[in-house]
Amino acid sequence: MRHILITGAAGAVGTALLHRLGGRADITITATDIQEPANLPNNTRFVRMDVTGNAPLNVILAEEPDTIVHLASIVTPGPSSTRDHEYQVDVEGTRNVLSAAIAAGVKRLVVTSSGAAYGYHADNPVPLRETDAIRGNQEFAYSWHKRLVEEMLAEARQTTPGLEQVVLRVGTVLGPKVENQITALFHKPRLLGLKGSDSPFVFIWDEDLADTLVRAATDGPAGVFNVAGDGALTISQIASQMSKPLRRLSPAVVRAALTIARPLRLSRYGPEQVRFLLYRPVLNNAALKGEFGYHPKFTSAEAFDRWWEATQ
Repeated sequence: MRHILITGAAGAVGTALLHRLGGRADITITATDIQEPANLPNNTRFVRMDVTGNAPLNVILAEEPDTIVHLASIVTPGPSSTRDHEYQVDVEGTRNVLSAAIAAGVKRLVVTSSGAAYGYHADNPVPLRETDAIRGNQEFAYSWHKRLVEEMLAEARQTTPGLEQVVLRVGTVLGPKVENQITALFHKPRLLGLKGSDSPFVFIWDEDLADTLVRAATDGPAGVFNVAGDGALTISQIASQMSKPLRRLSPAVVRAALTIARPLRLSRYGPEQVRFLLYRPVLNNAALKGEFGYHPKFTSAEAFDRWWEATQ
């Protein structure tokens, strides 16, 4: 009997994972979050837990899971969110869960990182492999926080080798009910392209991610793996698929416009958004398919098509 504790269980990915693990006679689940997930499976009970503060230590010591799947993170900040709050959840929350896992003698820790941890850099290899540097970008909270989390986890692999780690560097997640900063760009009447860049995007369907997490939490190997469907879609291909006009502008023009617009609250994005669009990290998923043993059912293009159809 395996006992799995899931943080961030009420989110879209957590819900999909619960449905995958629900009903399995060989697994018991403790679902944790600040709100209770809907339609809990029979083999699951809910414990309210905020990953900030002392709650993770108290809950994990009491529950005694052998495996933790740590999903709690702020992917799409709300309008009232602050960078300090995002840091507390993303970085300190992970630190709290990691420390509690070590204290409780947990056997395996599964953490969803992100392709954003590689950062948005002009000299990024295309595609990126797991051996490439994790550099983040300090101007992007999520990217920078994922870098800090990965550095923390790498240190723990040296100091606490008895705790198995599965770190998943996930591409942009798409699903019928998934909305994030990337999908917000696609909902606009016209798409923005930057001259000199194809702005490639890699996607993973939420059910593929859930299946990857099931394997990571049960019988998959430890290690660090990129998680994305095969291939990538350029901004031109995305615009064509959506039958939307694509406007290509000079990066310098967009940077100047955002420099003015953000202080005036005419845009939620600042000039750093230019780098976000110019240097999209493209993930190589060979290790996921080979070493880890999971082949995504949907390519990046198929995942996007399914998401676009679901929004109609």
